[in-house]
Amino acid sequence: MVTPIVVIGAGVSGLTSALLLSRKGNYPVTVVAEFMPGDSNPEYASPWAGANFIPLHPDDESQRERRTWLELRRLATEVPEAGIHFQRVKLQRRDEDLKDPEANFQGAFAENPWFKELFDDFRDLTKSELAPGYDAGCQFTTVCINTAIYLPWLLGQCVKNGVTFQRARLSNIEQARNMSHTGKPAKIIINASGLGSRSLGGVKDEKMLPARGQTVIVENTIPAMMMFSGTNDGPTEETYMMQRAVGGGTILGGTYELGNWNPTPDPNIATRILQRIVDVCPEVADGKGLKGMRIIRHGVGLRPFRHGGVRIEKEQLRQDTWVIHNYGHDSWGYLGSYGCAEQVVKLFDEVSRSCPWDAVSKARL
Repeated sequence: MVTPIVVIGAGVSGLTSALLLSRKGNYPVTVVAEFMPGDSNPEYASPWAGANFIPLHPDDESQRERRTWLELRRLATEVPEAGIHFQRVKLQRRDEDLKDPEANFQGAFAENPWFKELFDDFRDLTKSELAPGYDAGCQFTTVCINTAIYLPWLLGQCVKNGVTFQRARLSNIEQARNMSHTGKPAKIIINASGLGSRSLGGVKDEKMLPARGQTVIVENTIPAMMMFSGTNDGPTEETYMMQRAVGGGTILGGTYELGNWNPTPDPNIATRILQRIVDVCPEVADGKGLKGMRIIRHGVGLRPFRHGGVRIEKEQLRQDTWVIHNYGHDSWGYLGSYGCAEQVVKLFDEVSRSCPWDAVSKARL
């Protein structure tokens, strides 16, 4: 049998990596994770995401997002059961927010964004279309992802390709070597453990921190997806909303609180989130203010932030074992998912070509 692969993590990054590796056909893939689709632990960030495709990086760092857009657009067009649908988005910015180089989502609000070339209906907003207090903006049709549908769909696609899943909490990355469903040692481990990479033995990446995101999901529908560059409620608070596909409700946000591990929704923050949405889009509540908001649930997810950005690289664990890291995606796990997974596959191919143990296994096919 050829070399087994073990993927650590069943978030969007781990599942997408496993899916692309499973398409290679000759390598048995096992996903090992503490959390699986359907779980709701805040440290399992993927279920809590918006999620959407609104590019966040500058042009010279955009390749992963460009590649991912091609696949998300295809899925929205051809695979409705994946839980992705097209939705028009309005991005609105305040000039004062662009002066802060540390502001979150800075790339999305660039004055002349590179990504306008991706969308046929991209246009600038007129002054009359802007919410009070905002100076400029743009509009285009992108996609919104219902994570409660998409994550199980990804898992199902993996299973269809022969991927096996095991639930386990690993204390050290070395343990993954013996977790393959084949019973043979895994020679290649994909580390997509997200925020878990901070505490995982053999990795313990202290550059990892949680970026707490609090949201509210409501029944109310909206005329368009919206995202705003800043708020008057402080630098850790945000304003955005998007309607999820297939009856997923409308998700409202939010916060971006770096270093905050608190998993419990704060009722005061929730009230501010709702009030900001009513202020910029009163029609969402049928003109009734906060009383018109029909709440489904409150949520908190801990984004896997990493100082220095995402880590996608290979590392030799021992003489016959390699790790390929794919973690630290912060707020853009979904919108870079396929581009990052393609890099994982590329590194996998490099390792496979260079390792004599793999050449031997191939010769036995």
